[in-house]
Amino acid sequence: MKRIHLLVAALLVTLGLSACSSKSDQTEANAKADSPSSKTAVKSEMVNFYTELGNTINAKDTDLNTYEKDIAKAGAKITPDEKLKASESAASVVAVLKAVQIPAALKDQKGDLESALKDYEASYQMKADELKKANPSLKAANALFAKGEEELGKAHKSLNLLAPSLDKQVN
Repeated sequence: MKRIHLLVAALLVTLGLSACSSKSDQTEANAKADSPSSKTAVKSEMVNFYTELGNTINAKDTDLNTYEKDIAKAGAKITPDEKLKASESAASVVAVLKAVQIPAALKDQKGDLESALKDYEASYQMKADELKKANPSLKAANALFAKGEEELGKAHKSLNLLAPSLDKQVN
């Protein structure tokens, strides 16, 4: 399912990239900075960043995803061990998100991307903490994750790319 979403996202990015055009009245200095190949390179860098971000999270959140799918089932019995593994999984995601570096080519989107990363990191930390409680609720953490989605969407839209859904890629 994640591969299908990734393929659809790649297709949409390809369509978005093919629609790019350069301005004909640019000066020579601006022509280099705003050339289609330069814009395409930045868009490509954004798509690569997004893909790697999803892959980084997916490498660590398997137990958390399993827990979240299990609690969504009616009458599901969650063991303390499953909760502990989910909490540790969420904490692992926090650690890897702290190490994520924003590529230099995305300097104009850096503010939005940093905000998104902070929201994602805080969301996973909230999940890790909440899962240590007797009756955990992940609603606040999921709301913060959605806020991160909005920031990531802003960064993509600034490049005339469609806003992605990291939630669909990692869950």
